[in-house]
Amino acid sequence: MGKRWGIWLSALALLAWLTPAPMAWAAEGAGGGYIRLGYADVALSALLFVLATGLSLLLRLGVWRSLAWVAVRMVAQLLLVGLVLRFIFTATNGWITLAAAGVMATMAMREVMNRQERPLAGAWRWLPGPASMLLIGTLAVVYAQMVVLRPEPWFAPRQLLPIFGMVLGNSMNGVSLGLNAISRAVVRERAAIEARLLLGFTRWRAIRPFAAEALRTALTPIMNAMAATGVISLPGMMTGQILAGVAPVEAVKYQLMIMFLIAGVVGLAAMGAMGAMLWRLTDERHRLRPDRLAAA
Repeated sequence: MGKRWGIWLSALALLAWLTPAPMAWAAEGAGGGYIRLGYADVALSALLFVLATGLSLLLRLGVWRSLAWVAVRMVAQLLLVGLVLRFIFTATNGWITLAAAGVMATMAMREVMNRQERPLAGAWRWLPGPASMLLIGTLAVVYAQMVVLRPEPWFAPRQLLPIFGMVLGNSMNGVSLGLNAISRAVVRERAAIEARLLLGFTRWRAIRPFAAEALRTALTPIMNAMAATGVISLPGMMTGQILAGVAPVEAVKYQLMIMFLIAGVVGLAAMGAMGAMLWRLTDERHRLRPDRLAAA
């Protein structure tokens, strides 16, 4: 099944490569320091990867097939995405943009579901993580488009889709980490939480220390990224804009905007997801209900 899927991806990628680009796109980026790469240049950049794959084959490490397969898959996927994005950007149609954002959101919600070790049982598994991430992420991107960037039209896919993807990708990680930390705490610290409840603590007060620790876990990746930005590493968005010829100061402004958006979405989505999960794992009589978690 995986090989068949790879053949289809490769065929579509070949179509993307062979399809001629409109003249407006071909002329884009001709100035401003942008260096256009040909496919031969991309092939040259892969030499180190080919060397690593060849060494793994010579040393009989048993990973060369996996390395070759993921490389082919990556090339096919990116070429296909380039074709799809070219169509979306050229069309600038609100319904097409909404459909593309919907596909991205569906994949992100599915990924959050798959990353949870002990999700809530039944249909409730869709409420805390996926729903919170989608709601907060969508509101944040609409706010960025209509208030911060103000493109014309406001749903311009060139801005909306990349920002939506970055917001979803980072909030997906934070929400997954937070929910896993909460479910582990409820199972591991059940005796301690129930002891606090027996002492007269409300359900929220009894579980607050464990929720705070879970929130720190959820926020750690984005906090580390914010602390390292500009000192240890240049973030991807800023690097891409600089390579495209944008003035560094302007690239910094865009990077600050996206980092603040991501941090806000991660924090709000994680708090919303964990609050909903804790509400479900307790009841109105202030009892802990770990039985509402899915079986391990």
